[in-house]
Amino acid sequence: MPGIAGAAPVVVRSTRLDALGDADLLDLLPTDRPVCWLRRGDGLVGWGRAAEVHTSGPTRFADADKWWAETTARAVVRDEVGEPGSGLVAFGSFAFGDDPGDSVLVVPEVVVGRRGETTWVTTIGSGPGPAPRLSVAEPPEAPREVVFADGALNGEQWMSVVADAVARINAGELEKVVLARDLLATAAAPVDVRWPLERLAADYPSCWTFHVDGMVGATPEMLLRRERGLLTSRVLAGTIRRTGDDAHDLALAATLARSSKDLEEHEYAVRSVADALEPHCSSMNVPEAPFVLHLPNVMHLATDVAGVVHDAETVSSLELAAALHPSAAVGGTPTAVATGLIAELEGMDRARYAGPVGWIDATGDGEWGIALRSAAVSGATVRLFAGCGIVGDSDPEAELAEAQAKFVPVRDALSGG
Repeated sequence: MPGIAGAAPVVVRSTRLDALGDADLLDLLPTDRPVCWLRRGDGLVGWGRAAEVHTSGPTRFADADKWWAETTARAVVRDEVGEPGSGLVAFGSFAFGDDPGDSVLVVPEVVVGRRGETTWVTTIGSGPGPAPRLSVAEPPEAPREVVFADGALNGEQWMSVVADAVARINAGELEKVVLARDLLATAAAPVDVRWPLERLAADYPSCWTFHVDGMVGATPEMLLRRERGLLTSRVLAGTIRRTGDDAHDLALAATLARSSKDLEEHEYAVRSVADALEPHCSSMNVPEAPFVLHLPNVMHLATDVAGVVHDAETVSSLELAAALHPSAAVGGTPTAVATGLIAELEGMDRARYAGPVGWIDATGDGEWGIALRSAAVSGATVRLFAGCGIVGDSDPEAELAEAQAKFVPVRDALSGG
């Protein structure tokens, strides 16, 4: 398979750590190909590259999963920790669409994990070696002279696209479509991705802060977590912007919870996730009504779907992520019609925006979020993304305001302040 590095057997060792204390895992990250998956200080960071695979097209998930199965089969693992994320792990970021585009699974050389009171380090290489000396890395420099510009479409053009989509929905062609737009940021020098990572983790602790191969963000949406036979998925659809006034925001939250437009959008998303997971679960719990998730910049309607997996020995978390993607929360309903309309109207390549991002371990367990509130970092250029769910009574101006709000996390994280 093209793009494979590190074809030799890998030797993996995970050991507990006692010396880090309350140190932030992000403080350990060097500039050497950092990867990250963190929430409220817990999670995984890593660096270096012991092995990797790049895949593309309609078979990108299956090709990556096959490579991972082959890699784990020839690995020699000594895991003294036994926590989710210890032992052999790979970090992944996958393209949204089936068109040729880069998707990747990366196995770092060093991974440091934290789960509650337990902290560990994993080393991955071609043979046993000395444990790495962990220390606080040189801090990143702030991006300089960042200038923002419209991406594929300006605001007026994008509102016209939204209006077109609303007309097609009301004509009965489909029920919902998610339309995204991009924003380009250019700095005076290459951006050190650790800077926005640190800002996002600090400002959005309830989200999953991630970085894999240039894709960085803080997603509020867990596509799926599979851990020891249990499966959970957090579905978000239906959004309202916060004002900063607590009393007013509580009133807005109540409005969101009663909004027929947002409840309709949310129902499509929950239904698509439950239908995709049902064949893999012996039992499922799908709440009847959503709750309102409060984030610093926006509020979302949210539903946590849970299930007991019956095929964990034969189906990995990556395969489950592929089965879920694209959910109605990032594509639309019906899926094929919606994704076709996205390709026709958006006027841009989503690349890995709104695709699965996360990690997988040697048992096939893992956590996969949706790459939302995210950006692609390439040298001094950063491409930010934001999308909105469009249904029959969507208002183009309101959707543009929502998209602007969803740019805020990464836009602020690129600030030098």
